[in-house]
Amino acid sequence: MPRAAVSRRTALRGLGVSMALPWMESLAARAEAAATPPVRLAVLFSGNGFHSRQWWAEGSGAAMTLGKVLEPLAPFREKLLFVRGLYHEQARKGNIHSSQTGNILSGAPLASGGDIRSGTSFDQVVAEAHGRATKVPSLVLGCEKANPSVHKNYSMLYSSHISWTSPTTPTPLELFPALAFDRLFTEGSQRGDESVLDAVLEDAGDLRRRIGTTDQRKLDEYLDSVRDVESRIAGAGKRGELQGWKPALAAPDRPRPADGIPQDIAEHMRLMCDILVLAFQTDTTRVVTLKLNNDHSALRFPNLPRVDNPAQGIDYMIHHLLSHSDGDDWLRVNQFFLEQMAHVARRLDAIQEGERTLLDNSMVMLCSSMMAGAKHDNDQLPVVLLGRAGGRLESGRVLDYTGKPERQMCRLFLSMMDKFDVRPGTFGDAREPLAEV
Repeated sequence: MPRAAVSRRTALRGLGVSMALPWMESLAARAEAAATPPVRLAVLFSGNGFHSRQWWAEGSGAAMTLGKVLEPLAPFREKLLFVRGLYHEQARKGNIHSSQTGNILSGAPLASGGDIRSGTSFDQVVAEAHGRATKVPSLVLGCEKANPSVHKNYSMLYSSHISWTSPTTPTPLELFPALAFDRLFTEGSQRGDESVLDAVLEDAGDLRRRIGTTDQRKLDEYLDSVRDVESRIAGAGKRGELQGWKPALAAPDRPRPADGIPQDIAEHMRLMCDILVLAFQTDTTRVVTLKLNNDHSALRFPNLPRVDNPAQGIDYMIHHLLSHSDGDDWLRVNQFFLEQMAHVARRLDAIQEGERTLLDNSMVMLCSSMMAGAKHDNDQLPVVLLGRAGGRLESGRVLDYTGKPERQMCRLFLSMMDKFDVRPGTFGDAREPLAEV
C-alpha cells in the first residue's frame, strides 16, 4: 500500500478503528449487557411416547387442566406451553423407532441401510452461535447406553442420539454423572472475553510498518487509550463496582458424584437433572440436552411400585414393550419421566436472577419421537415447554395445530432459536417460525 493511500481514515479502518468508539462503548456495554441474564435452552427426551389418552392439556394459566401424564407439571401451569399437532415429515418414512428418533431435533432425512446421516440438531445450532460465551458450548447427557446395532434397515444409533453436531456426527453423549461434573468444573481452557486490543495486535503491527513516525505515535496513543479503558473496566469488575447479572453460583454447591453409572435409574436421572441445573446456575453452559432414555429403550423400573401390586416394582417388562400398552403401569412410568422435568423446573424456579427466576430465563422442552408406542404414531408429536425465555415466550397456553397446514415441528425450532437471536431463515423442512410462539 503506498504511504499516500494510508490516510488517517484508511488507517482507522485497517485496525477496525472506524469502530473505535463503538468498541469502547461495547466495553462499557459489556457490563450493561451483563445486567440481563442470558436465555438458556434445555431439551429433555423420553423415548417410546406416552399414554395416548392421558397426554393432553386444556385451558390457560392457573385454570389449565392437564392429562394424568402431565400432572407432575401442574405447579408450573402458568409457565407451561403445551403444543399439539406438530410432526416431522421425514420421520414418517421408516415407521420404526430409529427412523423416528434420529431426526427428532432436526427434521432431516435419515440414511438407511445401516449408514449414518441425519442433520445438525437445533440445540447445536444454538450452541454454535452462543457457545463461545461459556466454558462448555453445550452439554449432552444420557441415562442409557447407545445401541450400535441395526434394526429394520436403520442404525440404532439414531435411537440413541438426539443431538447432532453435524449430519454424520452425533454429539458425544455423557452417561457418567461424575464425568459430566468434571467437564463442567475441572480446570481447563476457560473461554473468556478476549481483549479488544489483543484481538487486533497483528493488524496493528502490519499497519504500523506502513505509516510514518508521526502516525505511528498517534496509533500508539490510540492503542494505549484502548488498553487503559479495558484495564479500568477489568479493575472495576474485580472490585465489584460493575453491578449486574452474575451467575447464581461461582462454584458447584454439591459434591462430585461417585464414579461409575448408578445402578438405580431414579438416582441416575436425578443426578443428571441436578447437573443440568448446576450448569445453568454457574453459567458454565447455556445449552443442555438430556436423553432420559433411548427410543426402543430396555430400561426397567423396579423403583416404581406396580399399581395392582405395590409390593412389586415395574420391572417385569422393558420400557419398549411396556409402551405397547396404555395400562396403569405405563402411566406410572410416564409420570416418572415427567417428574424429572418437574424437578428441573422446581430447582430452576427457586433460583432468583434479578426480577425473574432461572426458569423464567430458560426454555425447557420435553419431547418424544412418537405419541403412542403401540402404534408408532408420530403424526402428532408430544411437546411441552416450561419457562419464559427471559420474557420472550408467552406461557400458560395451549397451542393446537392439528389439521392445520404447515405444522412442521421445525417451525417450533425456528421460533425457539429466535429467542436466542439465532435466525437461520430455514431449518429442516420449515421456512418460517410459528407466529404464535
